[in-house]
Amino acid sequence: MVIGTYNKTVLITYIGICLSIVGMVVALNGNSQLGLVCFIFAGICDLFDGKFANLFKRNDYQKDFGVEIDSLGDMINFVAFPIILSYSMGLRAWWQLVVYIIYALAAITRLAHFNVMAKSGSPAAKTHFQGLPVTYSALLFPTIWLLLQLVLSSYFSLVYSGLFLVIALLFIVNIKIPKPGKKSYLFFGILSLVVSYLILTWR
Repeated sequence: MVIGTYNKTVLITYIGICLSIVGMVVALNGNSQLGLVCFIFAGICDLFDGKFANLFKRNDYQKDFGVEIDSLGDMINFVAFPIILSYSMGLRAWWQLVVYIIYALAAITRLAHFNVMAKSGSPAAKTHFQGLPVTYSALLFPTIWLLLQLVLSSYFSLVYSGLFLVIALLFIVNIKIPKPGKKSYLFFGILSLVVSYLILTWR
């Protein structure tokens, strides 16, 4: 016997983590565009894994395990992955290392706060996020990457690195962001596919 849960309720979470690992490897091997697309799809997995898991009957252990594995997966998908992606793009100056550290600390603070609020059963936690969810980085970074290829490409390093600081701030600022509804899920899904296609076909 082994510990943990290995059924269909955590399948999408595990797929997202696998996509992040693949994305890191391909990015470090010189294909950062494919890495960005893997990042987007890891975000899609995180967006839908909870909805998918709720379709099935789970015992208390499986529910708690799903919450924990999702949060730990976020550490890989939306903390480590974007940093490695940026590093693979050549953003390796000493000050960019400081930026990555700030981003990572803000992201794990956001995740810890989310976990505490979720376990407290706060009514507000069911309708709003406090601070920007880390999952949103999976669409923000690739979209900004694409826009910077169209304009301000000569300032890519500065602007893209600055994006880390902006997102880090949004992670920890106490702003209320409504949780996405059904139409929002559809919008994010379509936008993700469009951005992925444009990134893959960009030359």
